[in-house]
Amino acid sequence: MRILFSILIVAVSGPASAQSIAFAQAVEQSWGIGTGATIEDATQAARSNCVAEGGFPEDCIVTTACEIAGHSVDVFLQHREGPHWHETHCGLPDRATAEAVGETLCDGSLRPYLIECMVSQIWSPDGTPLIEW
Repeated sequence: MRILFSILIVAVSGPASAQSIAFAQAVEQSWGIGTGATIEDATQAARSNCVAEGGFPEDCIVTTACEIAGHSVDVFLQHREGPHWHETHCGLPDRATAEAVGETLCDGSLRPYLIECMVSQIWSPDGTPLIEW
């Protein structure tokens, strides 16, 4: 099985005190989210949290990071042939936009090969989860 990851790092100018956020995944093992004053701090925290959740350090790769965190969304997707994955997007202006991104990614007409797709979490700019499970 071939596994593809797309890495997205968004850097925009903004206030020096803005929070950065990053997401790391170890396929079929673990994942982690990290925040920090800099993108380097956030990516290091995401990798550390991925390892703490059971991933091997060499497998915990950063898949998404934003210099200005904004709102973030995590979408769970499963292909009809079985593989599943998460797609994370950050730097969004508000919760409504994060929800709209999730809905668009789960639009069955755009991805007819999916058997499951759902927004699994939305985070505020400071990394606080907004969906209670």
